[in-house]
Amino acid sequence: MDASVIVVGAGPAGLMLAGELRLAGIDVIVLERLPERSGESRGIGFTIRTMEVFEQRGLLSRFGEIRTSEDGHFGGVPLDLGVLGSAHGAARTVPQSTTESVLESWARELGADIRRGQEFTGFAEDADGVSVTLRGAGRALRARYLVGCDGGRSRVRKIAGFDFPGTEATTELFLADVRGVELEPRMSGRQTAGGMVMVARFPDGLHRIIVGERGTPPRKRTGPPDFTEVSDVWKRLTGVDISMAEPVWISAFTDAARQVTEYRRGRVLLAGDAAHVHLPAGGQGMNTSIQDSVNLGWKLAAVVRGTHSEALLDSYHHERYEVGRRLLVNTRAQSTLILGGDEVNPLREVLGELFDQPEVVRHLAAKVSGLDIRYDVGGGSAPLLGARMPQLDLEYGNRRTTSWELLRPARGVLLDLTDNATLRRRARPWTDRVDVVTATLRDTPSGGPTTGISAALLRPDGHVAWTAPGSHADLPMALNRWFGPGR
Repeated sequence: MDASVIVVGAGPAGLMLAGELRLAGIDVIVLERLPERSGESRGIGFTIRTMEVFEQRGLLSRFGEIRTSEDGHFGGVPLDLGVLGSAHGAARTVPQSTTESVLESWARELGADIRRGQEFTGFAEDADGVSVTLRGAGRALRARYLVGCDGGRSRVRKIAGFDFPGTEATTELFLADVRGVELEPRMSGRQTAGGMVMVARFPDGLHRIIVGERGTPPRKRTGPPDFTEVSDVWKRLTGVDISMAEPVWISAFTDAARQVTEYRRGRVLLAGDAAHVHLPAGGQGMNTSIQDSVNLGWKLAAVVRGTHSEALLDSYHHERYEVGRRLLVNTRAQSTLILGGDEVNPLREVLGELFDQPEVVRHLAAKVSGLDIRYDVGGGSAPLLGARMPQLDLEYGNRRTTSWELLRPARGVLLDLTDNATLRRRARPWTDRVDVVTATLRDTPSGGPTTGISAALLRPDGHVAWTAPGSHADLPMALNRWFGPGR
């Protein structure tokens, strides 16, 4: 074997997966067709859940100063994300080029083998692994598993024969980064008489604009649109002439929505846009892709190490397929609100009334922030089971720490909050995979989801697999399900 895992695609999903695998000591090769990073801004920013995930891995500080906001929207209707009470807001102006740079540096430091200028052309699967062929290469590369993180036009997906059903595109939208013009920020998808416009301002004075004219059918393009197309549509919708601006990057996208029917076929898995495409409402696409990789990484590592059976990989499909399905539902709903004409005004009016209700705001804010995700981990219906563990401030030994800091090695964590020797003894057969931490909670608000909890088992992705009290299953059963048989 050249590596245990070969990842195709060095975008955010592929690089995040490479880092997660290396944290677990798994050798990984990342193949990227481009000879160097494109430098294109593409996705700009992180949802609250991605901010938390990066904090769990100690990555946030690598981005430098990040401007965050509690202002969000659902289909252009403003949302207050502050109602969620997270330790982080959403980041709005971090270009994808920066994200890729940070993740690549992190993955390389951990020992990932990232090979640029290597174009994947096909593979053959057998009982022991996969043989991956590259354009111009003299021999195939061998690995136990192949993961396609190669975007919406994924070659891995097509060659492997994954079904990719969904809805066809009905509208084309333009995206451009421009300089030399001053525009008022419009972060929530402002409707105009003929379509939708958005503006975000980067710290360096660059402006990201998104514009969609209602009734514009998608075109088959072989390259990016000309800036005159973008400026003409902008002027028709806003009355503002931006033709004198300098375009730094231009792209076109559509409202097509598709999702694979399975995230795994044998030794081939998909993550990120290779598994789901949709209107990038609220930047959820890149963020969901990163979280796909965080869900998959520790599971694939456990199977490669032999501490768990391949059945664990099936949970990757079951958990992330449902997340992707719900993602397509919410982005299609937002597409209707953002791109619809006067016929959608009654719906917008009703939603505006509903948004006066705190529970509605909290529900939709959690949905677009990634904080509503709750996996079926079995064992009961306690509030924390299957949900992500919010940040807990802890006293651990003679120091202070947080639940997120404990997750940085990407191992399981058993939080013993009452110095329970019996609990620690039961967990002893799994301590090669799970860190047992005896700590006390600090400054935890009463009435929150952690109220009354004496212990909690965290998966490496930060989701809660077991609590005491609250879980019907006992601790060894939960440990065996998620971490394999004990020693």
